[in-house]
Amino acid sequence: MTDPLTTELLDVALEAARRAGDLLRDGRPADLGVAATKTSPIDVVTEMDLAAEKLITDFLSDRRPDDGVLGEEGASTEGSSGVRWVIDPLDGTVNYLYGLPAWAVSIAAERDGETVVGVVTAPMRRETYHAVLGGGAYLVAEGQERGERVRCRPAPVLDQALVGTGFGYRTERRIGQAEVVRSLVPKVRDIRRGGSAAIDLCDVACGRLNGYYERGLNPWDYAAGALIAREAGALTGGRPGIAASGELIIAAPPGLFEPLQELLEDLGAWHD
Repeated sequence: MTDPLTTELLDVALEAARRAGDLLRDGRPADLGVAATKTSPIDVVTEMDLAAEKLITDFLSDRRPDDGVLGEEGASTEGSSGVRWVIDPLDGTVNYLYGLPAWAVSIAAERDGETVVGVVTAPMRRETYHAVLGGGAYLVAEGQERGERVRCRPAPVLDQALVGTGFGYRTERRIGQAEVVRSLVPKVRDIRRGGSAAIDLCDVACGRLNGYYERGLNPWDYAAGALIAREAGALTGGRPGIAASGELIIAAPPGLFEPLQELLEDLGAWHD
């Protein structure tokens, strides 16, 4: 049973994500180019990232003016309500730039520092994933009024696991991550690299991946997707005994999470 505030936050997040997703899908210019770079020349920002973040923050300011905001493209306000929004207006920017479909809008709401609502919409999949703390995870296909509850797949043995991952944008980190993948490939069924952490986490929730790990993410990359994965039955974390963070995030069902975490620790997936 959700409380009225959590219900309100979910409704606001769903509407903000829908509006931003529509803007990105329907407003993508044919000559879309790079507006700026961040950590490296291949870590890009497009004009549509900026437009989507402005749309979301304006909407949140109108609906929830006392809340704080943390956004990928620079939005940051403290707020006074105890609620903070953690938003990635366009997760999978490089995919979007190249016309690949694996990109998403990710919006999470924290209450007193705990993530209580997560929404990820993937417009080119025509799917939206959402969860509230303690309320389960749901997938809503475009045109559906109500979604269906989703659960992650039962844990396979490690060598039969399909595992998703991603790569950073700094050359030194990418070299280290490639070495981890080289060592990991013979020990699992296969590796997938989709290009959107939010979608990868939702794919764990929906059973489309058995597990997922990545180093170097920011809170907006995984806040919503990690809640959705947990509410679908997955465990999330970082190195043994440490919560998920930019150092490392792992998501997998119990029984797979533990051996995957142990293997990634042995392979040094947490350092460059």
